Amino acid sequence: MKKIKIILIIISSLTLIFFATGLVVKETSYAAKVSIDKSISLVFKEFNKQENSKNWIPEIKSFETLNENFGKTGSVYNIIIENQGEEIKMTQRILAYVPNEKVTFYFDAENMLKKDDYIFTEKNGITTINLNASCNSKTYIMSCMLPYFKGKLENQSQVYLDNFKEFLEQQNAVDDGF
Repeated sequence: MKKIKIILIIISSLTLIFFATGLVVKETSYAAKVSIDKSISLVFKEFNKQENSKNWIPEIKSFETLNENFGKTGSVYNIIIENQGEEIKMTQRILAYVPNEKVTFYFDAENMLKKDDYIFTEKNGITTINLNASCNSKTYIMSCMLPYFKGKLENQSQVYLDNFKEFLEQQNAVDDGF
């Protein structure tokens, strides 16, 4: 009987901690970074071509323009992503677009809201992309879970940036006749 009591106390404590997470942690933030041996103008241009995103984010199944504004800021797109066999529809808004400096995306993906702020800098011909991302949720249960998935979200974003670097290097190798 004493063992059952201890097990119930442990389970109750873990459950309480899980649900308290949603009350305490309102936003999950993380960063990722990649450096590419290319000019900032080339990197920024290729990064912002919608048709390229499927090459470095393989989960993208379709990309549809709903509203594209002059200067890009305020543009809205529908994106369908396949995640573990399930299609997820999301809306992407461009909150900021400063050529060769910055682009900020806001995603509304079912229960998750995400803001990706990409900063582009160049030093000695090497362009660095710094991503500062933040996520929050529309639902309480999801807000309880997000902090526990921070590492997975951060790793996924780093993989996407690394994929972009590889895509850009392969694309230029083909352009150079290799």
